Order: sequence, then structure tokens, then C-alpha cells
Amino acid sequence: MKPAIGVIGLGIMGGAMAEALLAAGYKVAGYDVLALPRERLKKAGGRPLRSSTAVAASAEVLITSLATVAALDDAAEKIAAASRPKARPGLIVIETSTLPVEDKERAMRRLRRAGITLLDCPISGTAVRMKQGAWTIFVSGAAAACRRVKPVLGVFTRNAPYVGAFGNGTRMKFIANHLVAIYNVACGESLTFARKMGLDPRQVWELFATSPVIGTGVFKLRGKFMVDRQYLPATMKVEVWQKDMRVIGDMAKAVGCPTPLFAACAPIYSAAMAQGLSQHDTASVCEVLGRMAGIGRARAKR
Repeated sequence: MKPAIGVIGLGIMGGAMAEALLAAGYKVAGYDVLALPRERLKKAGGRPLRSSTAVAASAEVLITSLATVAALDDAAEKIAAASRPKARPGLIVIETSTLPVEDKERAMRRLRRAGITLLDCPISGTAVRMKQGAWTIFVSGAAAACRRVKPVLGVFTRNAPYVGAFGNGTRMKFIANHLVAIYNVACGESLTFARKMGLDPRQVWELFATSPVIGTGVFKLRGKFMVDRQYLPATMKVEVWQKDMRVIGDMAKAVGCPTPLFAACAPIYSAAMAQGLSQHDTASVCEVLGRMAGIGRARAKR
């Protein structure tokens, strides 16, 4: 029988996972601090509950998709407070957020005291990419628990490698996002360069995004947004990405690793925030570069 699933955090990613699980025949209960995501879950056939504690009490496997450390700390406390029948198998929590390793380790210790296993399984990819089967989930933590939740992760992707001890998943995600941060700005810079030379940016994208040598998933996805100059709805908001950038930068400093290309990208994302693009897709860095090059603003589109 398929285990009952709980999802805490029903935003872009958590909501997409909940809907995919429902489509695969799982029973899903969920919680979000906002009413609209809870309504979306209900419309999709899931069961919105009043708190994280209530979700944890009803689930055999729980997924958390959270934007901040404070949200993770709060969820860990409320999950630990859940009353569960002793006959039920121990609860496993799949933590999918991009947050500092030390904060995830604190949550792991808190849940372990309550007899709950926390796995560190961040996701590389957007909600759109999940529908294309292109997610990578970096699975780390207790090996037996990771094997137990493999069928659940298989609903989202076939690419869910086990990368070892708890925390290694997040470290792998840092590498992935480090590259994405650079690729995204590089794509925007190249398409801006093309526009300034009088080339058709759509033709550039069509020629290079699928190239086996210089094409990337970032170029395929976000290059299209840049060509269309359309950044809403966002697959990854600039505001959320800023948090990821800070976390990665802090880790690089902590381990004493120089990241000059990553550091050079950071002001472009900061400029996007300053120019009112916080809720737009991160592909909107192309607009920042365009304005630097004297290209007019994109017309607002949705």
C-alpha cells in the first residue's frame, strides 16, 4: 500500500509535488501558512490541515519545502510535537529546501529526539522541469530510510542519487546552484550582446540552446524567457534566489574557497531586486544587462 504523504510548504515546489503525488494515487495532506496554497491543494484532491503538527500526525512520509530557516525551525518543533500511534512505522521527513547545512542539522537533531528521521534531499530544478522529468534530487541521510522513500521520490524523477551522509545533499545542491547562478547571467549577457549586434535573439537561442557543446538546461528554459522578455509567472523568483545566493556565498567563505565568477554575478541579481524585479523569474537579469546596454524596458507581460 502507498504510504500517506504529508507536505508542509505548498508554494511553487511543494504544491507541484503534492499535485504529482495525488496524480500518482497517493493520499496527500498538507499545510501552508497562506490560505491560497491550501485552497489549491483542496481543488487538486488533497486534504489541507490546520497545522504542521496535524499533517505530521496523519502522515507516514512527510515532505517539507520551506523558504527560510525560521520556517524550518518552526516546522521541526511542530512535527516533533505530533502525537502518533506507536504501531505506525517511524515518520520519515524528506527536507527539500535550500538552506544552510548547520540549520538542517539542528532540525535533524530536534526530530531525532522525537524518534523521527530527517533526510536532506534538496531539489535541483523548477516546477516546470519536474513535469519534463528533469529534476535531480540529491538524497542524503540514513541509507535505510532513503531506500524506504525511494518510491515516493520516484514520482518526481528517476534521477535521485544517494550522495551519502546527511548534509551532502545540500552541499551538492550548492554546487548545482553555483553553476546555475553563473549560467543564468551568462545567457543573459550573450543574448544582450546578440541584440546589440543586431542579431535575432530568438535565432541565437534556437541555434545554441540545444547545442551538445554549449547548450544547457538553463539556456533552454531561461533563455526562452529572455528572448520573449517575459518573466511572469516565475519558475524561480529573484527574491527567493537571493536567499540561495547568500547561503552559497556563506558556505564558500566558510570553507575558504574562492568563487570569483559567482561573486561577479551577485550584483546583477541585486540590481534586479533594486529595479523592481523581485517577484519575476531569475531570467529577468537579462533586463538588468539590457538596461546597462541601453536597451529599453520590456513591456509588462503575464
